[in-house]
Amino acid sequence: MNIKSLLLGSAAALVAVSGARAADAVVVAEPEPAEYVRICDVYGAGYFYIPGTETCLRIGGYVRYDIGVGDVGTFTGAGTVDVEDGDEQDTYWKRARFALKTWTGQETELGTLKTYTETRFNFRNTQGDTAPLLNEAYDRGVSLNFAWIQLGGLRVGKDESAFDTFIGYAGNVMNDTLVPYGGFDTNVVQYYFDAGNGFSAVVSLEQGYGDFTIDSYIPHVVGGVKWTQGWGAITGVIAYDANYEEVAGKVRLDVTPMENLSLFIMAGYGTDDNYLDGGFAIPAAGRGMYKLWSGNWAVWGGGTYTINEKTSFNTQISYDEGKNLGVVANIAYDIVPGLTITAEAAYFHVGEDTVSNWTGAEEEDNFGGILRFQRSF
Repeated sequence: MNIKSLLLGSAAALVAVSGARAADAVVVAEPEPAEYVRICDVYGAGYFYIPGTETCLRIGGYVRYDIGVGDVGTFTGAGTVDVEDGDEQDTYWKRARFALKTWTGQETELGTLKTYTETRFNFRNTQGDTAPLLNEAYDRGVSLNFAWIQLGGLRVGKDESAFDTFIGYAGNVMNDTLVPYGGFDTNVVQYYFDAGNGFSAVVSLEQGYGDFTIDSYIPHVVGGVKWTQGWGAITGVIAYDANYEEVAGKVRLDVTPMENLSLFIMAGYGTDDNYLDGGFAIPAAGRGMYKLWSGNWAVWGGGTYTINEKTSFNTQISYDEGKNLGVVANIAYDIVPGLTITAEAAYFHVGEDTVSNWTGAEEEDNFGGILRFQRSF
């Protein structure tokens, strides 16, 4: 082997080694498969799978702005004073609210596992204070309105009373409690039964709220049955107030006589022998957690007429044995999908005495109105 052959062999070896290293340098590892968010259509629109789980999640809520004038119901015009001369005068009652809602769903061997939460953030006028100087607008804090867990038919957590939710609210109006139809906020242990043929039932053990919170280990108890068909529904609920050993009940008829018209009528009756006459822990005479109306009986009726795909007319009339009368009507218009403006007018006639009505109105005849803007998502 001469020097020339040795040099040629060495050069060939170097080229081979360099080529192998160059090939190794451009080899790229296969990327890990990415897990994209998947749509979950099992529980309705808006749900998606939480990545890495079989739990479906939906996030929603609304942003709302209310302008109230007059002297009717919760959304009343507010009293204030002129900052220059100190004269008492009326002003707007306003509220801005952001509500955040979440829903989850997952199928398990024991049935569907669901949760629901709703948290509300408010900025509004002081409400219910007697001194006009206290009518400031400021952050009214945060409220947890719903936070419950449900597995199959069993529900536990923060909800509204089945005395209202199972039988239904009193119409699609904002001032629906001029004659109140039951207390709302409460912790619950509930069981729902649905036969699948239109018959359903509920039993609910409830803690109450505020002055209506239970005063021992014995809970308030609510039971209800419902029969639903294509024409509408018949529902009945009965409640036991554990604090005062009183009973209240409501029956309701819902009908849909035509595609764009729905009507309801609801009647309530409650005993009140053990309620203190304005005594300890009672905000007004003869009232408990469920029988909040004046006297033993009360009635509510109303309906919704869909004028077109964007506009609906809603109304409600309510009356109780204490001769309190409420008449409310509104027009709701969808400006664009998800944005609704509602204009409502209300009249409230105070009955036998000023403490017999829930609103605190002192005039015999009271008028008011609300303009609401709401963006729902």
